[in-house]
Amino acid sequence: MARVFVTGSSEGLGLLAAQLLQRKGHAVTLHARNARRAADARAALPGCEGVVVGDLSLAAETRQVAEQANQTGRFDAVIHNVGIGYQERHRALTPDGVELVFAVNVLAPYVLTALIHRPRRLVYLSSGMHRGGTPNLDDPQWSARRWSGAQAYSDSKLYDVALAFAVARRWPDVRSNALEPGWVPTRMGGPHAPDDLQSGVETQVWLAVSDNPTAAVSGEYFYHQARRSPHPATRDPRLQEELLAHCASLSGVTLPPAT
Repeated sequence: MARVFVTGSSEGLGLLAAQLLQRKGHAVTLHARNARRAADARAALPGCEGVVVGDLSLAAETRQVAEQANQTGRFDAVIHNVGIGYQERHRALTPDGVELVFAVNVLAPYVLTALIHRPRRLVYLSSGMHRGGTPNLDDPQWSARRWSGAQAYSDSKLYDVALAFAVARRWPDVRSNALEPGWVPTRMGGPHAPDDLQSGVETQVWLAVSDNPTAAVSGEYFYHQARRSPHPATRDPRLQEELLAHCASLSGVTLPPAT
C-alpha cells in the first residue's frame, strides 16, 4: 500500500484519480481549496486519510498546505493535479502580485515540491497544449504581452513539464514525471471532449504507484501509459534553471538540493 497526496482533488481528474487509488488499496489524502469543497471531497471519498485545505493561488495558504501535508507523515507519491484552464478572459493578479494562471499551475506545484517531505514519486499534470507554449521566460507574468488565456495556459503547461524534468535532474532519488491526460470531458475540457477520461485517470495512478518497468522511470512524459515526446525545450537545463530561479524569486522558496 502506498500513501498518495493528490492536489486539486475535490472534483474532476484529481478526485477520479484518488478514487481509483483507493479502489486499488492505497491510502489517499485529498486537497481542496476551502472548507466547503473539503466537505464535498470527503463525502465523495469517505475512506480517505484526510483532506488538506488551502487556496493554492495564495502564497501563505500554499505554505499551509505543505505544512498540513507534512503533519500527516511522508507520502510515497504526490500527484500535482491542481490547475486552472485556458478560458481566463483577462490577465489577473493574485494578492501576492503573481499572474493567476502561473500562480496556480506552476508556482504552487513548485512550492509544494520544495516544501513537502520528499516522496519517492512525483507526478505533474501537463497538457497536449504545452507544445504551443512559449519556450522561454522572457515574460512569464504577462506584464508586457497582450493577454491570451489559451497561450497563458499553454505556457504554464510547458513550464510544468520543465519543472518535472528539472526535479528529475536535480533529485535522482525521486521519480519525477509529467503526463497529458488528453482532452477529456471534465468541467475544464467540456462535455464533448473526445479523449478517454478513464485513460487519463489511470495514467496518473500508474505513474504514482505502479511497479511496471515502463512507469518506474524518471524525467519522462506520458500519454495513456505510453511515453510521448514533449516540447524539446522542456529538456533544456537552461530553461529549467531559469524556471526554478523565477519561481524561487516569486515565492522566496528554494528547491532543496539532492540528499
